Amino acid sequence: MSGTELARRFRGFLPVVVDVETGGFNAETDALLEIAAVLLDTDTAGRWIPRDVHAFHVQPFEGARLEPAALAFTGIDPWHPFRFAVPEAEALGKIFAAVRAAVAAHGCTRAILVGHNPSFDLAFVKAAAVRTGVKRNPFHAFSTFDTASLGGLAYGQTVLSRAVCAAGFEWDEAQAHSAIYDAERTADLFCAIVNAWDASHRVR
Repeated sequence: MSGTELARRFRGFLPVVVDVETGGFNAETDALLEIAAVLLDTDTAGRWIPRDVHAFHVQPFEGARLEPAALAFTGIDPWHPFRFAVPEAEALGKIFAAVRAAVAAHGCTRAILVGHNPSFDLAFVKAAAVRTGVKRNPFHAFSTFDTASLGGLAYGQTVLSRAVCAAGFEWDEAQAHSAIYDAERTADLFCAIVNAWDASHRVR
């Protein structure tokens, strides 16, 4: 699929899979601790595939709230020395730059965030961008693709692990709830659903 055809598939939007891990549920007050973005492409047969992954462990911003229950759920120790965490501004700046480059390379007009219940991820991305002053957010301000809804439609499964397995991929619970792993599996799921739809409806 050429860049022009790829851009046409979603009305000029480039799907980019994003997952965040956080210190709670409030994007305005709770820490962003991990962020991963999977850039998508198409192969020579025109099938959607995951391509590059950009991921960072993130330092809690000054005054950030860290809910013990959230940390217990993700297993993240925000202060572990081997996290090699970077400031929010650095993580967002590098991810935004990579996404903008992909948007331009494919002839798209904007990125659209793909996630499992993506309103959560988008809220944290937007709040961090405002908090840090990082400009040129490449993502659409409110539109998203939700793999929970797509998984329910395609496989009757809305839980990420179950939808991933229904799509024919393996799920490793020991790696779950890390931004990289969840983003990669979400990307697999999204590509599988789009490819199945395109094949059955001859969308090009």
